[in-house]
Amino acid sequence: MTSKDKNWKEIAPAGVCSKSSKSFLTGDWKTYTPIRDVKKCVRCLTCVIFCPDGAINWVPDKKDIEFDMSYCKGCGICANECPTKAITMKLE
Repeated sequence: MTSKDKNWKEIAPAGVCSKSSKSFLTGDWKTYTPIRDVKKCVRCLTCVIFCPDGAINWVPDKKDIEFDMSYCKGCGICANECPTKAITMKLE
């Protein structure tokens, strides 16, 4: 980021950022945190597909998913779309 670039807190509401969100850690926006019940999770990857922030990733070496809380905004889409209800949202 150069000195004249704005961070997400300085952008006007509904403003469009010209850069990828990968350069901004937006995880501190959340009020809710996704909690996964590993026993219920069948690793269907529906949460990975539906996460609008790319905060849930498939890790092939582990054959499992990981949440990157640095980017999770707590929207709850993952919990809503999970077919086995393995993800719940916890108030921070």
